[in-house]
Amino acid sequence: MAMREGACHFDLWWVHVSWDAKDVVHRIRFLSYGAEGTVPGMIRDFLSGEKVDLSSIPTVATERDAPFSPIYQAVQEIPYGLTATYGEIAGKTGTSPRTVGVAMRRNPTPLIVPCHRVVSVRGVGGFTPDIRIKMALLAMEQGKK
Repeated sequence: MAMREGACHFDLWWVHVSWDAKDVVHRIRFLSYGAEGTVPGMIRDFLSGEKVDLSSIPTVATERDAPFSPIYQAVQEIPYGLTATYGEIAGKTGTSPRTVGVAMRRNPTPLIVPCHRVVSVRGVGGFTPDIRIKMALLAMEQGKK
């Protein structure tokens, strides 16, 4: 299956997006390098600060047989500008906060599965590749950026 790829800026980062001919997003990565290219419009709008619900974009993460699919679906229910704790997501999905953390770390399509909205009870929690991305996304959604 032919994949399309593109990138756009967010803060000091490049957001690389890979999607297929059926517009299913397979991967979103944050990198320190890149070149401007085509990115699905809703993702570009979101990254420019528009209040956009990306949960309607198809992603491999939430396909029925995908690992952690129930967790990713629960995370997609967190509204724009709000957060939920690892424990709250664990309670909704019948798993542990640690398993939710593993799922967030392995999330192939951050933004569509907004793992930046999942926080620790003691603070913001983690984010790969850089916690500053999570902080910038949360600030943008809360109108602080």
